[in-house]
Amino acid sequence: MEQCKVSNLYDLNETIAKELLSSVEYPWEALKDIAGFIKKIGPGLDPSVYEQKGEDIWVAKTAKVAATACLNGPLIIDEDAEIRHCAFIRGSAIVGKGSVVGNSTELKNVIIFNSVQVPHYNYVGDSVLGYKSHMGAGSITSNVKSDKTLVSVKDGKEEIKTGLKKFGAMLGDYVEVGCNSVLNPGTVIGKHTNVYPLSMVRGVIPGDSIYKNKNEIVGKIC
Repeated sequence: MEQCKVSNLYDLNETIAKELLSSVEYPWEALKDIAGFIKKIGPGLDPSVYEQKGEDIWVAKTAKVAATACLNGPLIIDEDAEIRHCAFIRGSAIVGKGSVVGNSTELKNVIIFNSVQVPHYNYVGDSVLGYKSHMGAGSITSNVKSDKTLVSVKDGKEEIKTGLKKFGAMLGDYVEVGCNSVLNPGTVIGKHTNVYPLSMVRGVIPGDSIYKNKNEIVGKIC
C-alpha cells in the first residue's frame, strides 16, 4: 500500500493543512481530526488576510463567495478561492487557494488542496482532494457503504481496515475524474491519473494511469 501514503499522493506545500497531513501515514487517518485542526489554527490566521465570518469560519479577503452559498463551520476558505451560487459547505472543510466550489456542490469533512475544481453538481464527503485535481460535472464521492459496515482500502490481495464508517475518496495531485462518475467508499487514486466519464471506481487505482473500467486500467505513455 505504499502508493496510498500521504508522501506518495500529495505535495503538502499546496495546502494549509500541511501540519495535519504530515502527522499521519495515510490521508484517511486525518479525516477524524479536520474539525479540530481548523479550530486550532483558525484563531491564529493573519487578520490582514482572513476574516472571521461566523463561529469557526475563516474566509480569506480575496476569496469570492456568492451570496447564495451556505457556509457552516468549522471552515477555512483560503485566498482567491471561489465559492459559487448555491454551494453548500456543511462544515469541517478546508478549501485551498484558488480552488473552485461550484453550483450546487456540497462539501463535508474534506481537505481540498490548492487549485482544485469541484465546479458543477459534485458531492465530496470525508475525502482529500490533491493539488490541481478536478472532478467533472456530476461526479461524486460515495462515503458510506450500502451495508453500513466499516470501510477497507483494497489493492488486489492487500487490504487495510480503516475502522471508518465514512470514507469517500483520496485523490492524488492532478487527478482528473470524468463527468457523472461515482467514487465508491475507500477509493484511492494515484497522482496524474484520469478516470473516464460514467465510471464506477473502487479500491486503489495506480498513478499515471487511465481508468476506463475495472478491467481496463492502462498506464500513460510518456
